[in-house]
Amino acid sequence: MTPEVETVVVGGGVIGLAIAHALAEAGHDVVLLERHPIVGSETSSRNSEVIHAGIYYPPGSMRAQLCVAGKEMLYRFCLDNGVTHRRYGKLLVATQPAELERLEALAAYAQANGVSDLRRLAADEARALEPEVACIAAYLSPSTGVIDSHGLMLALQGHIETQGGAIVLNTAVKSVEARNGIFTLQTISNGSEAGMLTARNVVLAAGLSGSELSATMAWRDGYSVPQTFPARGHYYALTRQAPFQHLVYPMPTGAWLGVHLTLDVAGRARFGPDCEWIDRVDYAFDDPHGERLARFEQEIRRYWPGLPDGALAPDTIGIRPKIYREGEPAADFTIHGPRDHGVDRLVALYGIESPGLTSSLAIGQHVADLLCGGREQP
Repeated sequence: MTPEVETVVVGGGVIGLAIAHALAEAGHDVVLLERHPIVGSETSSRNSEVIHAGIYYPPGSMRAQLCVAGKEMLYRFCLDNGVTHRRYGKLLVATQPAELERLEALAAYAQANGVSDLRRLAADEARALEPEVACIAAYLSPSTGVIDSHGLMLALQGHIETQGGAIVLNTAVKSVEARNGIFTLQTISNGSEAGMLTARNVVLAAGLSGSELSATMAWRDGYSVPQTFPARGHYYALTRQAPFQHLVYPMPTGAWLGVHLTLDVAGRARFGPDCEWIDRVDYAFDDPHGERLARFEQEIRRYWPGLPDGALAPDTIGIRPKIYREGEPAADFTIHGPRDHGVDRLVALYGIESPGLTSSLAIGQHVADLLCGGREQP
Protein backbone atom coordinates (compact mmCIF):
# COMPACT_ATOMS: atom_id res chain seq x y z
CA MET A 1 0.00 0.00 0.00
CA THR A 2 1.29 3.44 -0.93
CA PRO A 3 0.45 6.18 1.57
CA GLU A 4 -1.49 9.20 0.31
CA VAL A 5 0.85 11.70 1.98
CA GLU A 6 4.52 11.56 2.87
CA THR A 7 4.26 13.44 6.18
CA VAL A 8 1.31 14.53 8.32
CA VAL A 9 1.71 17.03 11.15
CA VAL A 10 -1.17 17.01 13.62
CA GLY A 11 -1.68 20.38 15.28
CA GLY A 12 -1.62 23.87 13.81
CA GLY A 13 -0.21 25.85 16.70
CA VAL A 14 3.13 27.59 16.39
CA ILE A 15 4.96 24.32 17.15
CA GLY A 16 3.14 22.32 14.46
CA LEU A 17 3.60 25.15 11.98
CA ALA A 18 7.33 25.42 12.73
CA ILE A 19 7.71 21.66 12.33
CA ALA A 20 5.80 21.61 9.05
CA HIS A 21 7.90 24.55 7.83
CA ALA A 22 11.17 22.76 8.66
CA LEU A 23 10.00 19.52 7.04
CA ALA A 24 8.82 21.30 3.89
CA GLU A 25 12.20 23.01 3.65
CA ALA A 26 13.83 19.58 3.99
CA GLY A 27 11.85 18.39 0.95
CA HIS A 28 8.94 16.59 2.61
CA ASP A 29 5.48 16.57 1.10
CA VAL A 30 3.65 17.89 4.17
CA VAL A 31 0.00 18.07 5.19
CA LEU A 32 -0.80 19.85 8.46
CA LEU A 33 -4.15 19.06 10.09
CA GLU A 34 -5.74 21.59 12.47
CA ARG A 35 -9.06 21.04 14.22
CA HIS A 36 -9.96 24.74 14.53
CA PRO A 37 -11.00 27.16 11.76
CA ILE A 38 -7.73 29.09 12.07
CA VAL A 39 -4.20 28.16 13.05
CA GLY A 40 -2.82 28.95 16.48
CA SER A 41 -6.11 29.55 18.28
CA GLU A 42 -5.20 27.79 21.53
CA THR A 43 -1.95 28.07 23.50
CA SER A 44 -0.04 29.79 20.70
CA SER A 45 -2.22 32.90 20.67
CA ARG A 46 -2.96 33.08 24.40
CA ASN A 47 0.38 33.89 25.99
CA SER A 48 2.74 36.76 26.78
CA GLU A 49 4.32 36.69 23.29
CA VAL A 50 7.73 37.04 24.93
CA ILE A 51 10.94 36.07 23.16
CA HIS A 52 12.79 34.60 26.13
CA ALA A 53 16.55 34.82 26.58
CA GLY A 54 17.03 31.39 28.20
CA ILE A 55 17.42 32.33 31.87
CA TYR A 56 15.10 30.09 33.85
CA TYR A 57 15.79 26.60 32.57
CA PRO A 58 18.16 23.98 34.02
CA PRO A 59 21.45 23.85 32.09
CA GLY A 60 21.51 20.99 29.63
CA SER A 61 17.71 20.70 29.48
CA MET A 62 15.86 20.76 26.18
CA ARG A 63 14.09 23.89 27.36
CA ALA A 64 17.41 25.67 27.80
CA GLN A 65 19.04 24.46 24.60
CA LEU A 66 16.05 24.97 22.32
CA CYS A 67 15.20 28.35 23.86
CA VAL A 68 18.67 29.80 23.35
CA ALA A 69 18.94 28.42 19.81
CA GLY A 70 15.34 29.30 18.99
CA LYS A 71 15.71 32.89 20.16
CA GLU A 72 18.37 33.62 17.57
CA MET A 73 16.46 31.76 14.85
CA LEU A 74 13.30 33.67 15.71
CA TYR A 75 14.90 37.11 15.58
CA ARG A 76 16.48 36.24 12.25
CA PHE A 77 13.17 34.90 10.88
CA CYS A 78 11.40 38.09 11.96
CA LEU A 79 13.92 40.27 10.14
CA ASP A 80 13.83 38.13 7.01
CA ASN A 81 10.03 37.93 6.88
CA GLY A 82 8.88 41.29 8.22
CA VAL A 83 7.32 39.86 11.39
CA THR A 84 6.75 42.63 13.93
CA HIS A 85 8.86 42.30 17.07
CA ARG A 86 10.62 44.52 19.60
CA ARG A 87 13.70 43.96 21.73
CA TYR A 88 12.51 45.76 24.83
CA GLY A 89 14.87 44.01 27.22
CA LYS A 90 13.77 42.71 30.60
CA LEU A 91 14.46 43.60 34.21
CA LEU A 92 14.58 40.57 36.48
CA VAL A 93 14.07 42.08 39.94
CA ALA A 94 14.59 41.09 43.56
CA THR A 95 12.33 43.10 45.84
CA GLN A 96 13.54 41.82 49.23
CA PRO A 97 16.79 40.37 50.65
CA ALA A 98 15.43 36.82 50.73
CA GLU A 99 15.21 36.91 46.92
CA LEU A 100 18.83 37.81 46.26
CA GLU A 101 20.06 34.22 46.36
CA ARG A 102 17.44 33.22 43.80
CA LEU A 103 18.38 36.19 41.60
CA GLU A 104 22.02 35.12 41.51
CA ALA A 105 21.06 31.50 40.91
CA LEU A 106 19.10 32.54 37.83
CA ALA A 107 22.07 34.55 36.58
CA ALA A 108 24.22 31.44 36.99
CA TYR A 109 21.64 29.39 35.05
CA ALA A 110 21.71 31.96 32.28
CA GLN A 111 25.50 31.91 32.08
CA ALA A 112 25.54 28.10 31.95
CA ASN A 113 22.91 28.19 29.19
CA GLY A 114 25.05 30.49 27.04
CA VAL A 115 23.18 33.71 27.82
CA SER A 116 26.18 36.03 28.16
CA ASP A 117 24.57 39.47 27.95
CA LEU A 118 22.97 39.77 31.41
CA ARG A 119 24.03 42.87 33.36
CA ARG A 120 23.84 43.17 37.14
CA LEU A 121 22.15 46.36 38.33
CA ALA A 122 22.06 47.97 41.74
CA ALA A 123 18.75 49.42 42.87
CA ASP A 124 19.59 52.94 41.71
CA GLU A 125 20.72 51.66 38.29
CA ALA A 126 17.45 49.77 37.87
CA ARG A 127 15.48 52.89 38.83
CA ALA A 128 17.49 54.91 36.30
CA LEU A 129 16.08 52.59 33.62
CA GLU A 130 12.61 52.27 35.13
CA PRO A 131 11.83 54.97 37.73
CA GLU A 132 8.55 53.28 38.74
CA VAL A 133 10.18 49.95 39.65
CA ALA A 134 10.94 49.12 43.28
CA CYS A 135 13.73 46.60 43.84
CA ILE A 136 16.94 46.08 45.79
CA ALA A 137 18.83 44.52 42.87
CA ALA A 138 18.15 43.42 39.32
CA TYR A 139 19.58 41.91 36.17
CA LEU A 140 18.99 43.43 32.75
CA SER A 141 18.41 40.96 29.92
CA PRO A 142 18.91 42.96 26.70
CA SER A 143 18.02 40.09 24.36
CA THR A 144 14.52 39.54 25.75
CA GLY A 145 11.82 40.84 23.44
CA VAL A 146 8.25 40.36 22.24
CA ILE A 147 6.75 39.22 18.97
CA ASP A 148 3.48 39.43 17.10
CA SER A 149 2.67 35.73 17.43
CA HIS A 150 -0.15 35.91 14.88
CA GLY A 151 2.20 37.50 12.36
CA LEU A 152 4.73 34.75 13.01
CA MET A 153 2.19 32.00 12.44
CA LEU A 154 0.88 33.60 9.27
CA ALA A 155 4.44 33.86 7.95
CA LEU A 156 5.05 30.18 8.72
CA GLN A 157 1.78 29.24 7.05
CA GLY A 158 2.80 31.19 3.98
CA HIS A 159 6.17 29.42 3.81
CA ILE A 160 4.56 25.99 4.13
CA GLU A 161 2.09 26.65 1.34
CA THR A 162 4.72 28.25 -0.90
CA GLN A 163 6.87 25.13 -0.50
CA GLY A 164 3.99 22.92 -1.65
CA GLY A 165 2.62 21.92 1.74
CA ALA A 166 -1.07 21.95 2.62
CA ILE A 167 -2.82 23.22 5.76
CA VAL A 168 -6.20 21.61 6.30
CA LEU A 169 -8.41 23.40 8.83
CA ASN A 170 -11.55 22.25 10.67
CA THR A 171 -10.14 18.73 10.71
CA ALA A 172 -9.63 16.88 13.98
CA VAL A 173 -7.66 13.65 14.20
CA LYS A 174 -9.51 11.13 16.33
CA SER A 175 -7.05 8.22 16.22
CA VAL A 176 -3.75 7.09 14.73
CA GLU A 177 -2.81 3.54 13.82
CA ALA A 178 0.55 2.22 12.61
CA ARG A 179 0.48 -0.99 10.56
CA ASN A 180 2.85 -2.42 7.96
CA GLY A 181 4.88 0.76 7.81
CA ILE A 182 1.86 2.98 7.09
CA PHE A 183 0.02 5.35 9.42
CA THR A 184 -3.75 5.60 9.18
CA LEU A 185 -5.37 8.68 10.70
CA GLN A 186 -9.11 8.75 11.34
CA THR A 187 -10.42 12.30 11.04
CA ILE A 188 -13.55 14.35 11.61
CA SER A 189 -13.98 17.43 9.42
CA ASN A 190 -16.37 20.31 10.06
CA GLY A 191 -17.60 18.60 13.19
CA SER A 192 -19.23 15.56 11.59
CA GLU A 193 -17.63 14.38 8.35
CA ALA A 194 -15.63 11.20 9.01
CA GLY A 195 -12.54 10.64 6.90
CA MET A 196 -9.26 8.78 6.69
CA LEU A 197 -5.74 9.71 5.62
CA THR A 198 -2.66 7.54 5.24
CA ALA A 199 0.91 8.75 5.66
CA ARG A 200 4.47 7.53 5.75
CA ASN A 201 5.55 9.85 8.59
CA VAL A 202 3.55 11.42 11.41
CA VAL A 203 4.27 14.19 13.88
CA LEU A 204 1.90 14.58 16.83
CA ALA A 205 2.06 18.22 17.94
CA ALA A 206 -1.47 18.48 19.28
CA GLY A 207 -0.76 20.53 22.41
CA LEU A 208 -3.57 20.29 24.94
CA SER A 209 -5.02 17.19 23.27
CA GLY A 210 -1.67 15.52 22.56
CA SER A 211 -1.82 12.93 25.33
CA GLU A 212 -5.41 12.01 24.48
CA LEU A 213 -4.56 11.50 20.82
CA SER A 214 -1.40 9.51 21.57
CA ALA A 215 -3.41 7.20 23.82
CA THR A 216 -5.26 5.93 20.71
CA MET A 217 -2.07 4.31 19.45
CA ALA A 218 -0.66 0.88 20.24
CA TRP A 219 2.80 1.44 21.72
CA ARG A 220 5.51 -1.05 22.58
CA ASP A 221 5.52 -2.57 26.04
CA GLY A 222 7.10 -0.27 28.60
CA TYR A 223 6.23 2.99 26.87
CA SER A 224 3.80 5.30 28.63
CA VAL A 225 2.21 8.37 27.09
CA PRO A 226 2.88 11.40 29.32
CA GLN A 227 -0.28 12.70 30.95
CA THR A 228 -1.27 16.31 30.34
CA PHE A 229 -2.44 18.50 33.21
CA PRO A 230 -3.94 21.78 31.94
CA ALA A 231 -3.12 24.94 33.88
CA ARG A 232 -4.99 28.17 33.21
CA GLY A 233 -3.35 31.57 33.30
CA HIS A 234 -5.20 34.88 33.51
CA TYR A 235 -3.93 38.21 32.22
CA TYR A 236 -4.97 41.71 33.14
CA ALA A 237 -4.36 44.70 30.87
CA LEU A 238 -3.31 48.13 32.05
CA THR A 239 -6.08 50.56 31.08
CA ARG A 240 -3.75 53.54 30.66
CA GLN A 241 -0.40 54.28 29.10
CA ALA A 242 2.35 52.19 30.64
CA PRO A 243 5.18 54.07 32.39
CA PHE A 244 7.65 51.32 31.40
CA GLN A 245 10.16 50.75 28.62
CA HIS A 246 11.18 47.21 29.61
CA LEU A 247 9.49 44.00 30.64
CA VAL A 248 9.64 43.45 34.41
CA TYR A 249 9.76 39.98 35.99
CA PRO A 250 9.72 39.29 39.75
CA MET A 251 11.45 36.31 41.26
CA PRO A 252 9.74 33.05 40.27
CA THR A 253 8.00 30.79 42.76
CA GLY A 254 8.68 27.13 42.02
CA ALA A 255 7.69 26.41 38.42
CA TRP A 256 5.72 29.67 38.16
CA LEU A 257 7.44 32.83 36.87
CA GLY A 258 5.15 35.12 38.84
CA VAL A 259 2.84 37.94 37.75
CA HIS A 260 5.14 39.72 35.37
CA LEU A 261 4.76 42.89 33.34
CA THR A 262 4.96 42.54 29.58
CA LEU A 263 4.55 45.02 26.75
CA ASP A 264 3.19 43.94 23.40
CA VAL A 265 4.64 45.15 20.11
CA ALA A 266 2.39 48.25 20.28
CA GLY A 267 3.49 49.11 23.82
CA ARG A 268 0.32 47.99 25.61
CA ALA A 269 1.04 46.63 29.09
CA ARG A 270 -0.33 43.37 30.45
CA PHE A 271 0.22 41.53 33.72
CA GLY A 272 0.19 37.78 34.26
CA PRO A 273 -0.26 34.99 34.05
CA ASP A 274 -1.27 33.41 37.32
CA CYS A 275 -1.41 29.62 37.50
CA GLU A 276 -4.67 27.80 38.18
CA TRP A 277 -4.73 24.02 37.78
CA ILE A 278 -7.96 22.87 36.14
CA ASP A 279 -9.62 19.58 35.17
CA ARG A 280 -10.76 20.59 31.70
CA VAL A 281 -10.13 23.27 29.11
CA ASP A 282 -12.22 26.33 30.00
CA TYR A 283 -11.44 29.88 28.89
CA ALA A 284 -13.99 31.65 31.10
CA PHE A 285 -12.56 34.66 32.99
CA ASP A 286 -14.40 34.22 36.28
CA ASP A 287 -13.74 36.61 39.18
CA PRO A 288 -17.17 37.52 40.62
CA HIS A 289 -15.88 38.79 43.96
CA GLY A 290 -12.70 40.48 42.74
CA GLU A 291 -10.40 38.12 44.64
CA ARG A 292 -8.22 37.39 41.61
CA LEU A 293 -7.88 41.08 40.84
CA ALA A 294 -6.86 41.77 44.44
CA ARG A 295 -4.17 39.06 44.26
CA PHE A 296 -2.85 40.52 41.01
CA GLU A 297 -2.67 44.01 42.47
CA GLN A 298 -0.82 42.69 45.52
CA GLU A 299 1.71 40.81 43.39
CA ILE A 300 2.26 43.73 41.02
CA ARG A 301 2.81 46.20 43.84
CA ARG A 302 5.77 44.16 45.00
CA TYR A 303 7.73 45.75 42.15
CA TRP A 304 5.38 48.59 41.09
CA PRO A 305 4.07 50.15 44.31
CA GLY A 306 2.61 53.02 42.30
CA LEU A 307 0.04 50.89 40.49
CA PRO A 308 -3.11 53.06 40.58
CA ASP A 309 -6.34 51.64 41.96
CA GLY A 310 -8.76 50.56 39.25
CA ALA A 311 -6.07 50.48 36.54
CA LEU A 312 -6.46 46.81 35.54
CA ALA A 313 -9.04 45.19 33.27
CA PRO A 314 -9.51 41.46 32.51
CA ASP A 315 -7.71 40.44 29.32
CA THR A 316 -6.62 37.10 27.86
CA ILE A 317 -6.79 33.60 29.32
CA GLY A 318 -4.30 30.95 28.22
CA ILE A 319 -4.07 27.26 29.09
CA ARG A 320 -0.73 25.46 29.18
CA PRO A 321 -0.34 21.74 28.43
CA LYS A 322 1.77 20.83 31.46
CA ILE A 323 2.96 17.26 31.95
CA TYR A 324 3.51 17.53 35.69
CA ARG A 325 1.12 17.93 38.56
CA GLU A 326 0.63 20.87 40.86
CA GLY A 327 3.50 21.04 43.34
CA GLU A 328 5.88 18.93 41.24
CA PRO A 329 9.05 20.34 39.61
CA ALA A 330 8.59 21.68 36.10
CA ALA A 331 9.11 18.97 33.49
CA ASP A 332 11.37 19.40 30.52
CA PHE A 333 10.07 19.53 26.96
CA THR A 334 9.25 15.98 25.91
CA ILE A 335 9.92 15.11 22.27
CA HIS A 336 9.73 11.37 21.72
CA GLY A 337 11.08 9.71 18.60
CA PRO A 338 11.41 6.05 17.59
CA ARG A 339 14.18 5.38 20.13
CA ASP A 340 11.77 6.37 22.89
CA HIS A 341 8.51 4.73 21.84
CA GLY A 342 9.56 2.14 19.25
CA VAL A 343 7.40 3.37 16.33
CA ASP A 344 9.43 4.17 13.23
CA ARG A 345 8.94 7.53 11.50
CA LEU A 346 6.79 9.03 14.25
CA VAL A 347 7.60 11.93 16.57
CA ALA A 348 5.30 12.92 19.45
CA LEU A 349 5.58 16.12 21.46
CA TYR A 350 4.21 16.71 24.95
CA GLY A 351 4.35 19.52 27.48
CA ILE A 352 5.54 22.20 25.07
CA GLU A 353 4.68 25.26 27.13
CA SER A 354 6.88 28.29 27.85
CA PRO A 355 9.36 28.91 26.25
CA GLY A 356 7.69 27.04 23.39
CA LEU A 357 7.04 30.15 21.32
CA THR A 358 10.68 31.23 21.57
CA SER A 359 11.87 27.69 20.88
CA SER A 360 9.46 26.95 18.05
CA LEU A 361 11.85 27.19 15.09
CA ALA A 362 14.52 25.21 16.91
CA ILE A 363 11.94 22.57 17.83
CA GLY A 364 10.90 22.41 14.20
CA GLN A 365 14.47 21.80 13.10
CA HIS A 366 14.99 19.20 15.84
CA VAL A 367 11.92 17.24 14.75
CA ALA A 368 12.94 17.48 11.10
CA ASP A 369 16.34 16.05 12.00
CA LEU A 370 14.66 13.16 13.84
CA LEU A 371 12.40 12.36 10.89
CA CYS A 372 14.80 12.88 8.01
CA GLY A 373 16.80 9.85 9.09
CA GLY A 374 13.73 7.75 8.36
CA ARG A 375 12.94 9.31 5.00
CA GLU A 376 13.56 7.27 1.89
CA GLN A 377 16.21 8.98 -0.19
CA PRO A 378 15.53 9.51 -3.90
